[in-house]
Amino acid sequence: MDQHVNRFDTLSRPEVEALPGSLIRAVANAGIGLDGVIPLWFGEPDAVTPSFIRDAAKRALDAGETFYTSNYGLPALRETIARYQTGLGRATDSERVIVTSSGVNAILLACQTLLSPGDRVVLTTPHWPNLSGIPTVCGAAVETVPLHIQDGRWRIDLDRLLAALTPGTRMAILNAPANPTGWMLGADEQAVLLRHCRRHGIWILADDVYERVVFDRRAAPVFLEQASPDDRLVTVNSFSKSWSMTGWRLGWITAPLSLMPALGKVCEFNTSCAPGFVQRAGIVAIEQGEDFIAATMRALRERRDLMVRLLGDIPGVSVPVPDGAMYGFLAVAGCEDSVALATDLLRRAKVGLAPGRAFGPDGEGCLRVCFAVEEERLRTACGRIAGYFASAAGR
Repeated sequence: MDQHVNRFDTLSRPEVEALPGSLIRAVANAGIGLDGVIPLWFGEPDAVTPSFIRDAAKRALDAGETFYTSNYGLPALRETIARYQTGLGRATDSERVIVTSSGVNAILLACQTLLSPGDRVVLTTPHWPNLSGIPTVCGAAVETVPLHIQDGRWRIDLDRLLAALTPGTRMAILNAPANPTGWMLGADEQAVLLRHCRRHGIWILADDVYERVVFDRRAAPVFLEQASPDDRLVTVNSFSKSWSMTGWRLGWITAPLSLMPALGKVCEFNTSCAPGFVQRAGIVAIEQGEDFIAATMRALRERRDLMVRLLGDIPGVSVPVPDGAMYGFLAVAGCEDSVALATDLLRRAKVGLAPGRAFGPDGEGCLRVCFAVEEERLRTACGRIAGYFASAAGR
């Protein structure tokens, strides 16, 4: 059979064939439906979206807002986002904002707009798998720089990251506060990275989804605070975490004005636009949601501290303190197969955790705990985890 026929025997592109399946889903699929399981595998709060946000969507539906909107989003939402970011110290013009159908859609749009096959992309690891998967689907070559545990927290070797961002690199993808580690970049580190990327013409794609999920201040440092409007910086954000709107699939991009026409075109070829009634809910979420965010963060801080306290005494388990996000990323001494460990823990202790290998090879040997759940469930889950390791030590 000739090469031409062989090529078309392949059902999907090689880049897609090479993508690993979700190891988080693999563990979750084994546990969904089992009686008594406490699921801490997915990255979402267990709180329902607040009623004032839900009511806004209902009003928009009752008003008949079921039609297409602009590719860029409702002007009212773009203006609301611009005011919101400006109020956090990130001066933004609404013309630089495009509304997207989720944060992950924002990342996809940015990568489809900026990346060509063969482009080099650098990101830190362990990382949310979509951050490497999306550039890979676009045909880019992804290289990673590992985080490490230092003084009880996940940290980056900044010199090593700078050395990886060589001339000719097309994009750096930086998620901080980070999923799964809770690692956070400092403002000084961001300034160094911004200057370096300016010098070498490297785009920064900043995933700021967890910027409000931070434990020692109102919001995390972000590149937007230091960047010029025409810097090669694209930031993506989402309503999912800060406003408990994971299922609504609403996000946004902030980008240089010169990039907006291209982003608008790519949006048209993906989803065309986010639903209008969902965007109306987003406006109300931002305008009325500060008290909700503050209350959420008080609860998350207590739950983070509870998790660290209850799991930190387990022999052989290191529990770095997360600076942000809603996860504990536990390093388990001697663990060489985190999928097998998570599956066994699910079967024996009835607690569902995400295996570290799901977040790249550098996550192997770790387990991710999402602590954004009701306190008593978290306390019970941590007790079961501690009991599991105590029992394992005796086996």
